[in-house]
Amino acid sequence: MRTELKRGFNLLVLGIETSCDETAAAIVDGERRILIDRVLSQTEEHRPFGGVVPEIAARSHLDHIDRLIMEALDQTGLKLADLDAVAATCGPGLIGGVMVGATMGKAIALAARKPFIAVNHLEGHALTPRLTDNIAFPYLLLLASGGHAQILAVLGVGQYRRLGTTIDDAMGEAFDKVAKMVGLGHPGGPRVERSAADGNPRRFDLPRPLKGRPGCDFSFSGLKNAVRLAVEAQPRPLSGQDQADICASFQQAVTDSVAERAGNAIALFKRDWPQGTHLVVAGGVAANAKLRQTLSDLAQANAMTFLAPPLSLCTDNGAMIAWAGIERFRLGLTDGLDFAPRPRWPLDPNATKFSP
Repeated sequence: MRTELKRGFNLLVLGIETSCDETAAAIVDGERRILIDRVLSQTEEHRPFGGVVPEIAARSHLDHIDRLIMEALDQTGLKLADLDAVAATCGPGLIGGVMVGATMGKAIALAARKPFIAVNHLEGHALTPRLTDNIAFPYLLLLASGGHAQILAVLGVGQYRRLGTTIDDAMGEAFDKVAKMVGLGHPGGPRVERSAADGNPRRFDLPRPLKGRPGCDFSFSGLKNAVRLAVEAQPRPLSGQDQADICASFQQAVTDSVAERAGNAIALFKRDWPQGTHLVVAGGVAANAKLRQTLSDLAQANAMTFLAPPLSLCTDNGAMIAWAGIERFRLGLTDGLDFAPRPRWPLDPNATKFSP
């Protein structure tokens, strides 16, 4: 059975993801088929603390990663010998968690005598649209998550040009902080979105950071502070309608700001890489429906095709790591078992701290 299964796949890679608060293992083949993608969320473990606690995250990864990998193999009928390579997130992220996944990946690669591939977590997100839709390089990417907010020209595997980044808070971090301010708790992003659906986005006059300025950088700290002031001006405790209106106003300000900055990025991208046709959004914040629709409208207005991965592949997962491993493996890009996990690992190492 396993011999026949292996013959049906031209390349099989195990992907391991432990960079934040999802423990994940997946097996993907070279034909872009996700054989299995096991993801264990730690949301309930972190909820009492109102955010992710790095020490708790690392211990949870350690407790569960071996089981998830065994389940992935058992449920696909595969053995370690059937794999062609092992890929693991080696940064950026919470270093304790990153070390758990990287060490497990290295141990499996050593025991099974398979190549090891150290994957940049951000590259996993960046290459996901090639897994889901097989789009060609180059394309323009908005990468938005709890730890990152940047716009990149994706030119090839390992080839990225950063056009803009956040000068302070990441987009997902801002959502989480606003959720905490209005009493919605953790995780913030989906809770703010749900609350905003019942709110008036025009009730609170919130700023659009960097509006009208050249460039593609983001800023969310001033907007976050404006939300704090709006919350403090309301009678306490906040009513459900107050919560909804604040969330709706905040979400509208974020999407307006992103649309303007992404519009500047599109102009730069079309000037320098006119053959590129896709605007892609990836990362956890890409699950936000209003952001998706705003970017879809922006792409259409600029004669581009908008693409967002399925929701399950926007948040952290093992399939994107396995696929990034396949992309790198095909180019002969493997790594030694002495590869050191990295808490920071920019996709564009030549980018200045902030884009011009």
